[in-house]
Amino acid sequence: MLLPRPQLDEAGNEIDPREDLVKHLLEYKKYKSVIDQFQKMEEVELQKEKRGNLFKELKQLAESSNVEAELQDVDLFKLLTVFEKVLKRHEEEKNRPVHQVIQYPYTIEGQKEFILNELTRQQRLAFTDLFEKARTRVALIFNFLAILEMLANGLLSIQTGDGFNNFWIERRDSVEV
Repeated sequence: MLLPRPQLDEAGNEIDPREDLVKHLLEYKKYKSVIDQFQKMEEVELQKEKRGNLFKELKQLAESSNVEAELQDVDLFKLLTVFEKVLKRHEEEKNRPVHQVIQYPYTIEGQKEFILNELTRQQRLAFTDLFEKARTRVALIFNFLAILEMLANGLLSIQTGDGFNNFWIERRDSVEV
């Protein structure tokens, strides 16, 4: 009489307690497998820096630092030194060099055409005369590079004259404009 009576379902069949036990064990196993993942996630979160409440932290900082006491230590000399530093920094910012990239109106191809046009007017051209026609240093560089490229391509020939810096630039006979 003290033994528990078997439970019956709606159809009158005896309910097997093992099914209920298996169901509870499967649910326990599912939670048990997730516990390790939760523990790892908790460790990662604990290692992160807490963000906190910014307004609350600023209020605490304002309360901890006594502004009036700091202002009592300020004298005219300290104000002047700070003002001088600000003026100096402003002047440095104002006078800081500005880098500008200037697009020059010269190209090597353009200078090659210029040199070939000069050689159509004159049969031979003095090296120094060609460089006297250039207005800027950059033009000199582009002229020199154009001459070197035309020499490499066989469009020009150079003849040396008397002295070290006396060259004559001539057009090759096989070249036509």
